Amino acid sequence: MGDPLVSVIIPTMRGRRWLPMCIAALREQTFRDFEVIVVDNASSDGSAEWLAAQPDVRVIRNASNLGFAAACNQGIRAGSAPFVALLNDDTQPEPQWLEALIRAMREPQALVAGVQSSRVGTCASLMLFADRPGVVQSAGVAVDRAAIAWDRLRGYPADSAEVQQPREVFGASGGACLYRRAMLDEVGLFDERFFAYLEDVDLAWRAQRAGWHCLYVPQARVLHNTSATSGEGSAFKNCLLGRNKVWLTVKNARLRDVPLIAFYDVAAVVYAGVTRGEWSHLAGRIEGIRRAQQFARQRVGGRRAPAFDPLVAPWRVPRRYSSVTVCSAR
Repeated sequence: MGDPLVSVIIPTMRGRRWLPMCIAALREQTFRDFEVIVVDNASSDGSAEWLAAQPDVRVIRNASNLGFAAACNQGIRAGSAPFVALLNDDTQPEPQWLEALIRAMREPQALVAGVQSSRVGTCASLMLFADRPGVVQSAGVAVDRAAIAWDRLRGYPADSAEVQQPREVFGASGGACLYRRAMLDEVGLFDERFFAYLEDVDLAWRAQRAGWHCLYVPQARVLHNTSATSGEGSAFKNCLLGRNKVWLTVKNARLRDVPLIAFYDVAAVVYAGVTRGEWSHLAGRIEGIRRAQQFARQRVGGRRAPAFDPLVAPWRVPRRYSSVTVCSAR
């Protein structure tokens, strides 16, 4: 038997509760030409013992928690397949998930007219809340000129016309997506200094500038237990998001957009502090600024301008992160 067409990479840390469901869902995939590589960031909950008993899973075990970005990179380097799928350990892909992604990567014109198949580097999944499978958690990643990144169509009904429409998007959530290895070879892997969060947006931005396309594939459906590892809205997550937002901006944003980015960023920090008493975003940004110079040295040009979404007024930004249905309020 030859090498597989796809390497499915699953980073995990204390994922014993979720891994059996995730691996079981992969065993039910209609597309079968893939391998599974799990990268365990020093779990202490029995994950290692459970994984050791799975004959169809390759395991890389780290002595300490190296972070999401580094774990993904380890898995990518361990495989040699021409396509790489990333999957969070707290997800359950539906049986057609991988087949839909591979079909879109190989025949993108069937979904979106005028897209060259050789320049499609990423395919994004339709991620649904596991506890509300009729509600969208992510339909690809969007970014605007203020360097604000968010999950497209979050909170929309999964059966709505906009959700069911395949289209080109800025990027894909690293929680469930497919990458072309040739693209990764060209633009590089995840920036491991990010540790976790926004590393997928950084990669998408680099791919955009290099002329690669990302397609959103609504047939590639995945149930997701959102932020099961770090906790949705936790101070730890907010601090990383704040720090990595600075680094994302320094590495990728156009210089003429920096004043706009700073205005929106200050507004976001003040909003979180005043309305929720949450200042961990500010602590993260301070840390990001302290180390920003090393990222500024890595700025590079590109073939094309990124496909930004339109700006909205600062007071409308929080709606993008809502987890309730927003279609009727548009």
